[in-house]
Amino acid sequence: MGIVHKYGDNVDTDVIVPGKYLSLNDPKALANICMEGIDPEFPRRVKEGDVMVGGANFGCGSSREHAPIGIKAAGISCIIAESFARIFYRNSINLGLPVLEAPEAAREISAGDEVTVDMAAGIIRNRTTGREYAFVPFPPSIMQIILAGGIKAKLLSDAKK
Repeated sequence: MGIVHKYGDNVDTDVIVPGKYLSLNDPKALANICMEGIDPEFPRRVKEGDVMVGGANFGCGSSREHAPIGIKAAGISCIIAESFARIFYRNSINLGLPVLEAPEAAREISAGDEVTVDMAAGIIRNRTTGREYAFVPFPPSIMQIILAGGIKAKLLSDAKK
């Protein structure tokens, strides 16, 4: 369960983690500047387990992994959007950050709402309004990556078996 931080359409990776910070590789350092390009107060407001909601084409721009690393390290438990840029979507999954395409939810959920997400059932519940929204759950192979904390952690776990 988390509080929503909401953004619009075409949020690109340069506003999530501006290019001047690309020399940073520490997740916590990236969390401290996350969303600086459009919401400089985000790092001070976000709490562990909060949810990010965006419009269409969330994560467009470059292929850098800094953006989903910063978002995840800031404490965001998942991102709900109308749609995602494909490379951002895959980078997020590879890092263990759930990204949910749920257009109706993305349009109707407001900043400050309290939401819960049931990944297995494919249900987003807005506890503030009482509304529920469906999304297509991840296939088991993707859920395993997310639950492991990312593809690297999943591969290391598999290698130990």
